Amino acid sequence: MSLRSEEGLPWKQYDQLMRAADRQLMLTARALGEAMRSRRQIRHLSDVEFRVSSQMGEDGIIEWLVQNLDIRTERFIEFGVGDFTESNSRYLMRNRNWRGLVLDSSPADIETIRNDELYWRHDLTAQQAFITKDNINEIIVNCGHAGEIGLLSIDIDGNDYWVFDAINVVRPDIVICEYNAVLGDLHALTVPYDPEFRRSEAHYSWLYFGASIRALERVAARKGYTLIGSNRAGHNAFFVRQELAGTLAIDDRPNAS
Repeated sequence: MSLRSEEGLPWKQYDQLMRAADRQLMLTARALGEAMRSRRQIRHLSDVEFRVSSQMGEDGIIEWLVQNLDIRTERFIEFGVGDFTESNSRYLMRNRNWRGLVLDSSPADIETIRNDELYWRHDLTAQQAFITKDNINEIIVNCGHAGEIGLLSIDIDGNDYWVFDAINVVRPDIVICEYNAVLGDLHALTVPYDPEFRRSEAHYSWLYFGASIRALERVAARKGYTLIGSNRAGHNAFFVRQELAGTLAIDDRPNAS
């Protein structure tokens, strides 16, 4: 039974409108991506930002990096994705048909992902897990995603530094890691490791979590990665394999540690 107009659109009509809007958004994003092909040199990563499924403009940054890097493997791993409607890898999967693994601690969110039609349309694995530095490698291996990958995205609002440092079963070309801007950019700071860390319980402000960008830059350097910048919002740092990063023309790229 259709709902009256003042009570909202009938579900079928609403679904059709949302699908049409999604198609238009994808077409616009692809046009932006094509336009970026001529932008071999940029001032800052924010110059190429656009948003489809990412929290801010990460979709555009990722697209520009993929266009300008010799990506070895079209595969991603992302954890801390919620229900995957807002993530750094969703557009990459839909636009370029990359395959990948997503992880989240919420059983309900993982079930939502598995029930999404994108789950069977693409080669996607969704696994529920509360990630620690002690289990992350085993999870990746058990899910069949060890080895070379194109993108690793870390956003768990807590032990990000410790988990990033612990990962040794994959070798990504690009790493995106959320940092805590409240901790500043001068010192290498991180919350002490706690396998049960939950941001919502650690401090009433929700501002006590994660690591500073300097701390993440140091662990990345130890792993052979260089910091190439952050998004305009100032909470996601982008790292690229040192042997690949030399091809990127970014005017105000941060100096290596």
